[in-house]
Formats: sequence, C-alpha cells, structure tokens
Amino acid sequence: MITSIKCIPCILRSTLLAAQMASTNEAEHAEVVRKVLRLLSETDLSQTPPQVVRQIQYAIRDVTGVADPFQRAKAQLNETALALVPKLKAQVRASSNPLYMAVRLAIAGNAMDMGAVGKMSKQDIESAVEKTLHDPFWGDFDAFEQALSQATSVLYLADNSGEIAFDRILIEEILPKQVTLVVRGGPTLNDATLHDAQAVGLDKLVEVIDNGFDAPGTILDHCSPAFVKRFWDADLIIAKGQGNYETLNTVPANIFFLFKTKCEPVRDLVNQPIGTQVLIRAENFATQMEPRKS
Repeated sequence: MITSIKCIPCILRSTLLAAQMASTNEAEHAEVVRKVLRLLSETDLSQTPPQVVRQIQYAIRDVTGVADPFQRAKAQLNETALALVPKLKAQVRASSNPLYMAVRLAIAGNAMDMGAVGKMSKQDIESAVEKTLHDPFWGDFDAFEQALSQATSVLYLADNSGEIAFDRILIEEILPKQVTLVVRGGPTLNDATLHDAQAVGLDKLVEVIDNGFDAPGTILDHCSPAFVKRFWDADLIIAKGQGNYETLNTVPANIFFLFKTKCEPVRDLVNQPIGTQVLIRAENFATQMEPRKS
C-alpha cells in the first residue's frame, strides 16, 4: 500500500504526540514539526506509510535525543491490559466458539491505538473492548479456521504494546501448534518489541523473535535474513494491525490479516467502513469473502 495524501494529517498528529512524549520542551516540539514538514515535502509517497513513519521517527530522535518516546507509556499499557486477561480468557472459555471469540478479542486489542497510549485506564480499555466486540466483523473465519487446522508452524506478527496481551489469548487457543511470535526489531511508535512480549509473559509460552527492522510494519526487503527465512518457511502467517497490512497486503504468502479499520486509505482498500473488525487473507490466497453472521 502506498502512502496517500490522506495519510499526512495522521502522520503529523503522531509526530506531535511522539515529540510530546519525548520532551516537555515546546521549542523542541516546534523544531520537530518543522523538520518533519520539510521531510514530508521531499518524501517519496510511493513508499508504504510505515516506511515514511520510520524516517520521521528518526527525525524526532535527532531533535530530542530520545530513542523510544513511548517507553514509559507502553509499560503502563502492557500492565493495564494484562490485568484484563483473566476476565477475557473466561469470556473465551464461555463462548460457543472459543477460537472465534479469541480472534475477536485479539482484534479488539487494536482499539488501544497510539493516540490513547498512556491515557487509558483499565476501565477505559474494558469499555473500548466491549464496544469493539459489537463492531461489524468482516472476513472469512471459516477459511482461517481451516488454514489453521492444516498448519504445523504459525508465525504470529504482533502489532502494538498493550494489544500484545490480547494476542496472548489467541495464541493460547492456537497452541499446541508451533507458534513463533514476531515483534519489531527496535522501538517505533508504540509497537511491541521483545521487552513488551516479555512483559506480558509471551516468552514463557512461545518462541519470540524480532524481525530485525524498526518500522511500524513488516518490510521484508529490510528485515533480517533470519526472519525472512522464517517468514517463507511458515505454513501460516497471522499479521496483526494496519501497519502489517499496509506493508504485506500484496506479498504472495499464506497470510491472514487481523485489524480494525481506522483510516480512509485502508477503508478504501478493503472496502469496509471505518471501525470494522477485519479478518482478511492475502490477495493471492483470497476467496470470495462473506461477512460472518454472529
């Protein structure tokens, strides 16, 4: 997916938020915004949004000297989300279709987006999850369930901190299949890293690796050779969040994308309203999609 002009306002909002997380100095905030505006004026928009955002994150670091502006907020969000896991696991066990409920909850975790990092209480997250579970769901769950039943090895590409605690619920439903969790290769926005996976105990359940690159998506041309080999060797890939969809949606692999539509460019690409929970297969494996009636 190439970067749309419609992506620019969102990029600028995330720029200011990251600058404010990194520094209390308003002069630095202004310098960051000016530097990013200059960068955007010269940026090749044929790149994916995560490629553009990565360049901007480095511009913020150059000004503030802070490599991970969201570090403290991510830790708080992990802790808050993890406290909800026992209740949500009980919800899965009580469901008539535990895997389907676990998928819905994993996507619901996507409601903990960057704009809310560090500002969501346990009650806020609980309310957001409850709302998200009533959002429209679109995709072919039956195809996902069948692909999962046929797979021996599953590569699970994580998205954000906080949300990664909800991924644990789905991963526990997938076990005892061989599952490898993949996180970003370094800090970028509020995306999950090895530290976040450890914070929610996923390293005790499955093998956790990083992809060798610090972009808020999975850009195979820049990821480590070790990760790329694991990617192509996997029977099934589960990719969480819009960033992974934006960077992998045309890759010819057996990928299922799980995310919530949050912006116009992605809405237009999947042809589903903003706020829809999406479970969609990569284009080369896609079949006629019909909404699941729940």
